[in-house]
Amino acid sequence: MDRLESMATFVRVVEAGSLSAAARLIPTSLTSVSRQVSALEAHLGTQLLRRTTRKLLLTEDGRLFYDRAKTILGELSEIEATLSSGKDGPSGRLHVSSPVLFGRLLLAPLLPAFLQQYRDVSVNLLLVDRVVNLVEEDVHVALRVGHLPDSQLVARKLAEVRMIVCASPDYLKQHGTPRTPSDLSAHDCLAFSDVPGSAEWYFQGPKGRIGVRVAGRLWINNLDALVAAAIDGAGLVRVPSWQVSGEIASGRLTRVLTDHERPPVPINVLFQPSKMSSPKIRVFVDYLVEKLTHRSQEALLLDELN
Repeated sequence: MDRLESMATFVRVVEAGSLSAAARLIPTSLTSVSRQVSALEAHLGTQLLRRTTRKLLLTEDGRLFYDRAKTILGELSEIEATLSSGKDGPSGRLHVSSPVLFGRLLLAPLLPAFLQQYRDVSVNLLLVDRVVNLVEEDVHVALRVGHLPDSQLVARKLAEVRMIVCASPDYLKQHGTPRTPSDLSAHDCLAFSDVPGSAEWYFQGPKGRIGVRVAGRLWINNLDALVAAAIDGAGLVRVPSWQVSGEIASGRLTRVLTDHERPPVPINVLFQPSKMSSPKIRVFVDYLVEKLTHRSQEALLLDELN
């Protein structure tokens, strides 16, 4: 049994959803595919697939083997591409995921300079507001906002983000400046939500986090639109600090309730331990650390000045 070939066949079966579909994609005979999967299960001494009349289901061992096999095959393809190209520097396609807002405002503007510096690397950026499975979705690097659960992934801290409340100077002149979170009940609060109603904003109280119900007349499921409304004097908005740093520096927005802000949360870049030796991943992660850590320090300095 060629273990590498059988491993590749097994991965193709899982991704295709059936033995016959995998046979058509490879292409080879259905008998050959079935024989390779059975030989692999016999070699490993465990069942990888549970066959029913309608579909194939991965066993627990099958899921573990699939995840590891896909990683190994991906690394092998990367090594082969590097060797065949005759280059020992960073090269190949890099798959990156990021939360939508962070990726658009902070990550995407950094990519042109990175691509200019590393001419043999290309980047596929996926902007999604969900947790991406790096192995299953073939993502090399993922950016996450917030505290991380324990995992086998390698994490490097890039920056911190703080949720802040701000409004236009004209709005505050007309309606007054809130001094405590409870003062928000007398203000128009611009809420980020798909469903109109009441929202809850979180602040730091004497005993930890406190939630304050706020109400307003404008609900939008897009933070950019909420910030634009706040600049036009529609009310108070609560957004990530880095989204409005320019507006605050220019005086178009004024930060309020600073003594009641929650502690900042980290922004991390994640990748699999097995990818640490990949040149394209290593230079990309180092690039992000250099650029975003520097920006984070500047933001902290602005916080102190404000």
